[in-house]
Amino acid sequence: MRHHPVHLSVIIFAIVSTALLMAGCSASPPVIPVEKISEADLPPSEAIPRLGDEIDAARKDQIDILSPSLFNQAEQAFLNAREAAEAKNDPAVVNEHIHTSRLYLYDAAENAKIAHTVMGSTIQNRNAALAAGADQMGGKKYQEIEARFSALTRAIEKSNIRYARKNADDVADDFKKLELRAIRKAAVGEISEILEKAEEDHITQYAPQSFALADDLLETTKKFIYDNPYAKDEIYEMARHNLFMTRRALAIADHSKAIADMPPEEIAFYIEDTLGEIAREIGLADMRDQKFYIQVDTIKKSIESLLDDNQMLGEKLALKEKRMAALQADYEKQVSGLSQQIIFLEGKTAEKEAINEELQEKQQQMQEKLKAERQFHSQFIKVQEYFKPEEADVYKKGNQLMIRLKGIRFPVGQAVIMPNSYQLLSKVQKAIKTFGAPAVVIEGHTDSTGTHKLNNQLSRERADAVRQYLIANQTLPADNLTAAGYGSERPLASNATAEGRAANRRIDVIIIPKTDSKFQ
Repeated sequence: MRHHPVHLSVIIFAIVSTALLMAGCSASPPVIPVEKISEADLPPSEAIPRLGDEIDAARKDQIDILSPSLFNQAEQAFLNAREAAEAKNDPAVVNEHIHTSRLYLYDAAENAKIAHTVMGSTIQNRNAALAAGADQMGGKKYQEIEARFSALTRAIEKSNIRYARKNADDVADDFKKLELRAIRKAAVGEISEILEKAEEDHITQYAPQSFALADDLLETTKKFIYDNPYAKDEIYEMARHNLFMTRRALAIADHSKAIADMPPEEIAFYIEDTLGEIAREIGLADMRDQKFYIQVDTIKKSIESLLDDNQMLGEKLALKEKRMAALQADYEKQVSGLSQQIIFLEGKTAEKEAINEELQEKQQQMQEKLKAERQFHSQFIKVQEYFKPEEADVYKKGNQLMIRLKGIRFPVGQAVIMPNSYQLLSKVQKAIKTFGAPAVVIEGHTDSTGTHKLNNQLSRERADAVRQYLIANQTLPADNLTAAGYGSERPLASNATAEGRAANRRIDVIIIPKTDSKFQ
């Protein structure tokens, strides 16, 4: 017999009871039946993908982290279900695995809720540390804290809430330290590495003041990160400046080392060559006969003059571009005007063509309509010739044709077609086939004798009897034939006389030819 996981609603009850009694962990509660938490059975082809989506969603909600044992059992049962389905095992076996997986998954989710309640700040600090990249730093420290966190979640799974509460704050503090460490490493890690390398290579002696300044900036940045770990913009700006000053210290050390063993005159030559190269690049005369500060001042003023000239040229260029833009806009305006004229003329031509096409279409429609009307009239005359005056009247009703059957007779109060009406109905068939495959409506009417309800029913049954006759004799497909009964609602004559009542008892056959709707 398969053992299911313990349902967590019972565990919660046990936890509350334990807290009230100030006792140890409670004993395992009874198993809750699967049916109480599972959906109605679905085919494995639908149930397995749905369960897979539920497991993926649970993983996104960190249920695999907050309740690892139960989640692993849920995932294993899911894999068992999938393997059983692929092996085409009995669906009952597959469904059993699915039920088991969902039950473990449900309890894992409930367990995760307890974890959030018991150690919410610990989970929050862990997520913040991971977001800062603490796991990427590696090292035994991170692994040790992560192992302690796992111990907390497993303790909750075992209902050892006292242990989890007791140790959660310490783990939360350690995750906070890891987060700060990761933020510091991301912000000033490169700076620290440069300064440590400079110390190892004994470079700092060549620029002690510059390196001391870089060290002070590093400590200031670290302290600011500790006090303001989430002030990302400020941290970035301080770290950027700190990195610049550290690289500057390296550059100064390189220069100092290069000239450390030079005689004073060679140092002067080195400076003179540097200034002379700059002077030549900006077109100044040879100034080696001047003191260095005079050379620097002259170079500075020359550069300022060049900048002023560049600004003046830039302003002239901007003015020229503005004029060119105005000319371009005027040109585009003229082109747009011409284009509008062309479009207008083309529109007139298109409008004329459209009118001609519309007139031609209307003319064609009229011709088709006249043709259809002539054909309908011809069919009307032809159908009229089928019937004698005492048998039926034939009328045109718009684009429909009505055959009012006067010669058809039914027994009193019945809807049975008598043999003496067969010849008349044969003529009706012939009339219908004159129009090919039209739609036909058969209307039944009675006089006012009898109740309204009985008259309606009788007229409907008589109309349907005619319809069934036409279907049985393969006049038209059943879908083309419709029967309706109107009782005494539509009299042709007064029901006060026998002649009037006889005229009102009738069957009307309405033929609706197939026509093109645009010619109606």
